[in-house]
Amino acid sequence: MAVLVAYDGSASAQKAVEYAFDSHADEEIVLLRVVEAADGSTEAGVNLLQEALRDREQEASGSLEDVTEPLDTSETEFRTETAVGKPEREVVAFAEEHDVDHIVIGSHGREGVSRVLLGSVAEKIVRRAPVPVTVVR
Repeated sequence: MAVLVAYDGSASAQKAVEYAFDSHADEEIVLLRVVEAADGSTEAGVNLLQEALRDREQEASGSLEDVTEPLDTSETEFRTETAVGKPEREVVAFAEEHDVDHIVIGSHGREGVSRVLLGSVAEKIVRRAPVPVTVVR
């Protein structure tokens, strides 16, 4: 069984990582960082965009390894992955395409009008996920 943890560098995402390592220590944990690509790129800029995305993916992989540094990971099997695209789509797609049995995500804690106006990545993942989702506050 694998547990997918979406990580975006926020404090709530760090709480989700800590929750996953505490609650699912006997399962494989996959830390997924989604690098958002800029919309509206033209055909002429595709190569430049791809090069920039490769650089951002390498930076994201390093930051994912840094997030586990304060945790006791000696007993837990984990790996880091990086995807490029919209976070809500990529997290769900990763869960569908890989052997993931559970998703853990952080919540930014937006409520009321701001949540409605801005939308919520966590809410979209909960609605679309093919497996159970735990939202950590």
